[in-house]
Amino acid sequence: MMPIMIRTLLLVVTMALASLPHAAAQDAPAQVPPSQPRKPNIIFILADDLGWADVGCYGSTYYETPNIDRLASQGMRFTSGYSAGPNCTPTRAAIMSGQYGARTGIFTVGSIDRFDWRSRPLAPPENLQNLPLNLRIVPQPLKDAGYVTGMFGKWHLGQKGEFHPSQRGFDEAVATAGKHFDFKTDPAVEHPQGQYLADFLTDRSVDFIQRNKDKPLFLYLPHFGVHTPRQAKPGLIEKFKAKPGVGGHNDPVYAAMLYSVDESLGRIMATLDELKLADDTLVIFSSDNGGVGGYQREGIEKGNDITDNAPLRGGKGMLYEGGIRVPFIFRFPGKIKAGVTSDAPIISVDLLPSFVELARAKSPDQPLDGVSLVSHLHGKPLEREDIFWHFPGYLGAPGDDAWRTKPVGVIRSGDYKLLEWYEDGTVELYNLKTDIGEKHNLAQKQPELAKSLRAKLVSWREETGARMPAKQDPQKSQAGGKRQRQRRAADGEDE
Repeated sequence: MMPIMIRTLLLVVTMALASLPHAAAQDAPAQVPPSQPRKPNIIFILADDLGWADVGCYGSTYYETPNIDRLASQGMRFTSGYSAGPNCTPTRAAIMSGQYGARTGIFTVGSIDRFDWRSRPLAPPENLQNLPLNLRIVPQPLKDAGYVTGMFGKWHLGQKGEFHPSQRGFDEAVATAGKHFDFKTDPAVEHPQGQYLADFLTDRSVDFIQRNKDKPLFLYLPHFGVHTPRQAKPGLIEKFKAKPGVGGHNDPVYAAMLYSVDESLGRIMATLDELKLADDTLVIFSSDNGGVGGYQREGIEKGNDITDNAPLRGGKGMLYEGGIRVPFIFRFPGKIKAGVTSDAPIISVDLLPSFVELARAKSPDQPLDGVSLVSHLHGKPLEREDIFWHFPGYLGAPGDDAWRTKPVGVIRSGDYKLLEWYEDGTVELYNLKTDIGEKHNLAQKQPELAKSLRAKLVSWREETGARMPAKQDPQKSQAGGKRQRQRRAADGEDE
């Protein structure tokens, strides 16, 4: 038997060792703090000139969009989704910066001299053609938050030097537009002769996803389809030639172009399934403005109606619903309920704050005009007041003294929408809930509401520093020689 003195000494030593901070750690594994959940992948696919009514799940029965329709059946489809501009560049600038054109100074495509504003009462302010470098745009905060970022397609916010997307936060960027066959890219990328542009962009996007499957990724795929020139794969054209048209949806080339964009989405979705990334990925599909159509119904007899935005009024280049209401679909399995429809108004500037919240990234230190949609996508009401548009210039149309739009400001507040025409100060007021086609101007019947909404619009312009057109003497300006009314834009006369 061990002597009592020795047993007592051993007991004291054992108790002392047990009291040391590291003693327990020698016999038990260290406590590791729980890791944060994987940051979601974000994939944003943007069609070009795709109308709200051109998609199957939005009502078209001639065009075929099975993959877009499937995306909607698996996520949330917005019936009141809007582009921030009636044509390409202002919407893309708003998506990237989270700011309306009233702040960025980008309200249209190209120079104001594309159309003969000198014959009109107002002189538009100059339009910026490159997205200002002082703005932090979507890929930059995401990259800082650990994302790998890629962009393949139509950029249209400055192609050269520091304005190229590769210099604005994208790890990989290939910009291209203008043709659907025999296209060129910046930087130059080899591709099979005769390849269709939508297929090339999808190949690049699929490869980007595959190579970065183990990282959080942001993919921006801005298609050039379905923008003119009207070029499509011959087999698809023949497919739709054999199909009877429905109303203003009857162009087999346009239908074939749209089918290729839809196929692209299908390939992206299949890639996510194959890599088991679908449940970790938010996929968004939308368009940069309304479809090219509805002009003849507006009295523009020579209007080039490629499609029809009915029941919406007007089309691309107009601030009526046909020019700015677009498809908007979000899918995130397990986070967004499947098959949900929302009538909450959303707009392009909402994307940046939504992406920043999802990525747990730092918000850019600049005014943001949008709101995050994350809580609404999870089923909560969307907390936002009004949305706005500012178009202080002119967009012409084929024909004498024909215009898609003249200088105008627009506000949507709840179910109501007001347009203020800057040339003469007249206003139009519509209840979109009961009059989606904007056929019944309520400005005279509801003057107090019209006055209130106009005051909100004026206040918003002052807050954002929106530049307004200036009055001019049309006779004096015409004395110097009238300019050609229609001038072709670099990538299509219908911008």
